Amino acid sequence: MEVKNNVEETPAINKWRQSGEKILPANINNINLSSEGYNLYPVHPLGDNKIFNGYPSLASWIIEQKTVIIDGYIGVFWQEIESLLQREFTKHQIRVNWIRSSASMKTSQEVSQMVEPFLGEDKSVWGKKTTLQLGDFFNDDYHFIQPDTTCEVNIIIGMGAALVNWDAPVVYLEIPKNEIQYRMRAGSVTNLGADDVANGAEMYKRFYFVDWVVLNDHKAQILNRISGVADVQHQSNINWIFANELRKGLKHISQSLFRVRPWFEAGAWGGHWLQENIEGLNKDEVNYAWSFELIVPENGIVFESDGYLLEVAFDFLMISEYESVLGKHAPVFGTEFPIRFDFLDTIDGGNLSVQCHPSLKYIREEFGENITQDETYYILECKDDAKVYLGFQEDINPIEFNKVLIDSQQFKQEIDIEKYVQAHDARKHDLFLIPNSTVHSAGANNLVLEISATPYIFTFKMYDWLRLGLDGKPRPINIEHAFKNLDFSRKGNVVTQQLISKPSVIEKGIDWELIHLPTHEEHFYDVHRLEFESEITLKTNNTCHILMLVEGTAIKVKTTAGDITRFNYAETFVIPAAAQSYTLINTGKGRAKVIKAFVKDAVDLLINHR
Repeated sequence: MEVKNNVEETPAINKWRQSGEKILPANINNINLSSEGYNLYPVHPLGDNKIFNGYPSLASWIIEQKTVIIDGYIGVFWQEIESLLQREFTKHQIRVNWIRSSASMKTSQEVSQMVEPFLGEDKSVWGKKTTLQLGDFFNDDYHFIQPDTTCEVNIIIGMGAALVNWDAPVVYLEIPKNEIQYRMRAGSVTNLGADDVANGAEMYKRFYFVDWVVLNDHKAQILNRISGVADVQHQSNINWIFANELRKGLKHISQSLFRVRPWFEAGAWGGHWLQENIEGLNKDEVNYAWSFELIVPENGIVFESDGYLLEVAFDFLMISEYESVLGKHAPVFGTEFPIRFDFLDTIDGGNLSVQCHPSLKYIREEFGENITQDETYYILECKDDAKVYLGFQEDINPIEFNKVLIDSQQFKQEIDIEKYVQAHDARKHDLFLIPNSTVHSAGANNLVLEISATPYIFTFKMYDWLRLGLDGKPRPINIEHAFKNLDFSRKGNVVTQQLISKPSVIEKGIDWELIHLPTHEEHFYDVHRLEFESEITLKTNNTCHILMLVEGTAIKVKTTAGDITRFNYAETFVIPAAAQSYTLINTGKGRAKVIKAFVKDAVDLLINHR
């Protein structure tokens, strides 16, 4: 539960978080955990006495250490945390020498000039992933700051604090990326090295292409120096853990199973299935367009001990245990998790924009990504009139199509989009294949499980049905980018032959079937559906499996590590490569159906030799 901050040393942040979504409770006892239905707060138990609550306990530990580095992520309320700790030190009559890393940072003007080459054009939503290091943001003499030996306790605090040459334990302050964005929208945080709050689109672009890149790299570099990790997403409360216990937890789930904490967002085309069927979502929100079900650059993993909850970024798992998670594909992807699952909810909503995604060459050269946004649409729920727009009509004329799109944008003219783009009836369990450069859109009245390569923001919109965004402004249209990528050979009969998956049974037993839903030859991942009445056991074959129950009410998953975990309809979970094998047990009514996505064995050829 959040408690209003009454610290006198720093002014309270009046509107510190702008969101209709609930913050993760600090204690599991504040969650109404029902075994029935989708769980918004999946947790991974650590055992007793692993997570500690409150600033008093952290301050007591710091006093014992005498010299401490407090580093952390963008979006942390550094001044407020310093004040809350100082309150505890004052109670103990401890004299503390505080050094703020921000005091040694380059000026905002210098930082702005330094990051500008990575931010793209002024009105573009994209930049290019930076090659900067966190040390580039600081003055040259910063590394040589020394503690004051006349003080009982010395603390250097702030982003990049661990860059100083101190032989001292590091406490790392973590905050989920959804909460960073809620603080961004409230105007309570700025970008790395910035003095002022910018508009949301500009701040997010700088987060994605600069801040998160350098801070993730910094986290990886100091990982083995970290002694403690604190979850500071609450304004005046804290849960923290010793790093060795966190590492044990990460190692365990990297060899068993895990589920990240999902979060949800409204959008211009959003629908209402998620809102109506997931308990705990805000019923007053205008809609829910998508879920961050497993979009791991922005998801966290929640651990539990003695009821206390602590969330860390998914990055912690990958930088410490990527080989266990990805197995034989770790040399290809490194610490980058390759596959994402998310929902696109258009039920009683609208059509997505008509769009495409960049080719591999384009996304690497223009945006600095390693893999591109190859997608599929798996239809989880739909109404009778649901459609998916995919591929061009046989008689497509690229020049005419380009002119129609430009005229629509300039003169607010409606387009009969089916004159140019094919519309296909959508049915539950259909899988539509959307390799990069393919024109597509999800029509209204679908709940799409989007199974995709991990990149998720590189959508070139060509036509958005003349609607406005939730902010009342037109959403960006990217016709020029799209036409540098569109594959006009994906038209006519080629679409139904190559871009709509044709399921086939590849194995079967007494009460189970393993069904292959083939993806496109350009997809580096493949999809299976497991259908069973009682249970089915699978081997990972040193490959990571991403799964979701897509029909049925509940299953239990038993791993070789001894964990038995329940998963409900529409919940995503991951079986790491190191788990070796696992058993799915149907505990619900009727036949269970589980989707499994995994990287193809020929992945190196698919992503490095196109």
